[in-house]
Amino acid sequence: MTRTTSAPRWMRHVLLAAGIYNVLWGAFAVLFPAAMFRWLDMTLPNYPQLWQCIGMIVGAYGIGYAIAAFDPLRHWPIVLVGLLGKVLGPLGMVQALWTGDLPWGFALNCLTNDLIWWVPFTLILMYAWQQHCKEPRADDLPGEADLLAEAKAGDGRSLAELSRERLVLAVFLRHAGCTFCREALADLSARRAEIEKNGARIALVHMGTPDSFASFAGRYDLGDVPAISDPERRLYRGVGLRRGRLSQLLGWTVWRRGARAFFSGHGVGKLQGDGRQMPGAFLIRDGQVVRRFLHATAADRPDYVELCELPAPL
Repeated sequence: MTRTTSAPRWMRHVLLAAGIYNVLWGAFAVLFPAAMFRWLDMTLPNYPQLWQCIGMIVGAYGIGYAIAAFDPLRHWPIVLVGLLGKVLGPLGMVQALWTGDLPWGFALNCLTNDLIWWVPFTLILMYAWQQHCKEPRADDLPGEADLLAEAKAGDGRSLAELSRERLVLAVFLRHAGCTFCREALADLSARRAEIEKNGARIALVHMGTPDSFASFAGRYDLGDVPAISDPERRLYRGVGLRRGRLSQLLGWTVWRRGARAFFSGHGVGKLQGDGRQMPGAFLIRDGQVVRRFLHATAADRPDYVELCELPAPL
């Protein structure tokens, strides 16, 4: 059963209030297009129909907010579009005030139409993102060892079976379009001889289709390594890899490292799989994970050779 989450009640109240306010303000602008200009002792517009048109647009936004109030998590795009308008509008107002094209009294529109809604709308969007990234409950998943026995490569052998023959370095990738995924494959290809010298074989876990991934891995001379397709992310979740937070996926460090990886020739491509999935690397022996590297951000770059070096037994 899929678990549903209701938004806090205050979010519904805020959106309903925004809807009522917008409808009333829009109706006022349509019915009395010259009133505000007279109050501020401004020159009446030559084309009041344009002001009435703005009123209709604002009123239409109000209807959207009222709809979003019934389910803020589902209708987050309405909130996002509204917030963008409430941010861009004041920017234009600042320019008009700076040049003297509008009197300062006119800025009261921005205070009630835009500025007071910035914080609640932002909090609604942040909450919607958190709920969207929340992992489903793992009660339906078997244990880690069972999942390793269940995950089969193209030749029919599971990760558990492969790890009984020799150490397996299982690298869990994000998606083929990710520049860090491409960088990881380049690193694995460049250091494959060292990894295999340490007695380990590389295995790749991905969320794409077997055929498309085989072609993709082949560009890095890794088309012959075992590859496990996990589009439902059962194995990802089972070994502890979660969807990333916004800071883990789009933080400043990620952007900086991403630019460096991009201009190093790794590029980007089409999204295949869950773009919020975090990567990781695991050393598996005899069907058990003996070492693991969980990325703190999508930009982390593990030393795969070092990860394959097991400590000497006591």
